[in-house]
Amino acid sequence: MATTQKPAVRRGAGAQRHGRGGRRGWLTGGGTTGNELLTNAVGVTLLVVLAVVGITIVRIGQLLWVHLFVGMLLIPPVLLKMSSTGYRFFRYYTGNPRYRSKGAPELALRLIAPLVVLSTAVVLVTGVALLFVGPSSRSTLLPIHKDSFFVWVAFVAVHVLGHLPSIPAALRADYGASARLSSDVTGRAGRMLALAGALVAGVVLAVLVIPEFGPWVNHLPLHHGH
Repeated sequence: MATTQKPAVRRGAGAQRHGRGGRRGWLTGGGTTGNELLTNAVGVTLLVVLAVVGITIVRIGQLLWVHLFVGMLLIPPVLLKMSSTGYRFFRYYTGNPRYRSKGAPELALRLIAPLVVLSTAVVLVTGVALLFVGPSSRSTLLPIHKDSFFVWVAFVAVHVLGHLPSIPAALRADYGASARLSSDVTGRAGRMLALAGALVAGVVLAVLVIPEFGPWVNHLPLHHGH
């Protein structure tokens, strides 16, 4: 009798633990594991978007408008990724017990983190500046944008390789077939909303600045004509 009741007791205790906080836990729970799941999911999303950016670079003459659109779309997801990793950094180095017990990322990843952040900022800032200043900034801002992009890709590649082993499990945990039935990590709905919200915000931002594409798209044939 006692043997058959133990699993039920454990499940009940687990359900109470994971359900703690009610609706708030449903949206913002998950703790250190939830933070890691969100970071990995945003990272995979960025890889897909960056693949599109890479294609536009190869055929920039025909796909400049796509490059500009996707470049603007990138901004909110990138900010979400930096926020999730920055939150872990802050909680770890301010002595939060849960984040301290989870441990810091690998040393190599910690060493390149400032370079990833810096190159990301330079790529995005110069890209936005190029868009709004117009083709007259080709000789000044464009070289910085190009060089920083390649530096960024190099460091992001190392960053991705460092996190690659944990990505499949993270995706299954929140997006797998059994994710909706699992109560192992709370806050799944909040993580999904955060990622979807970042993507929607990116699309809205890109749509709003479409009028700024005109000078670049119209300038490109003239530039090639020279």
